[in-house]
Amino acid sequence: MTHIPNSGQAAIIEEVAEVIVANKAWLSEIDGKIGDGDHGSNMAKGFGRAAERIHGKDMSLDAAMLVLSDILMSEIGGSMGPLYGLMFEDMAEAIKGRSEIDAEAFSAMLNAGLAAVQGVGNAQVGDKTLIDTLVPAVAAFDAHKDRGFAPALAAMAAAAEQGRDSTIDLVARIGRSSRLGERSRGVLDAGATSCCMILTSLGTSIGKRLA
Repeated sequence: MTHIPNSGQAAIIEEVAEVIVANKAWLSEIDGKIGDGDHGSNMAKGFGRAAERIHGKDMSLDAAMLVLSDILMSEIGGSMGPLYGLMFEDMAEAIKGRSEIDAEAFSAMLNAGLAAVQGVGNAQVGDKTLIDTLVPAVAAFDAHKDRGFAPALAAMAAAAEQGRDSTIDLVARIGRSSRLGERSRGVLDAGATSCCMILTSLGTSIGKRLA
């Protein structure tokens, strides 16, 4: 298949939430090395609540993402909640009203999410943030979408993982961890890691529905 219906896809967000909740401890462990140590608990709380509220409901993918967005922006602490909330809000807006999600629609969704994140701060690739995951992942999807939806999703996931791993050797230039300077090197960035989880689980969930 080359597309999935937009309707009845709340389970996709539930599946993404399941991955985040399952990795709560690891995300907090990573964050604790150069940050506040609350990234995992905050993310798990937000995604978990969203999963509970959309469970069993007949919702489109964009509607489910809006529920997640609202919770991330209004009900959890930390700096990443509002940032991811804005990302999902703009991603939802990009596919609102579409009956089908194909490669072009997913590309529009990804690029809207990227633009939302970039519009909030000045982070660039190399600053040791989620941008190091998001930018190459979106670029990889767009570079492969003409080959088909499934190959583009696979390329996105691979690029997201490479972007995440690249943050190990970077020195943080943005946020609280930037105060550590060289001491921030040698550790994964928590935001880049959670962003990788979100993108790869989105890709897996959509990919299996294309089969």
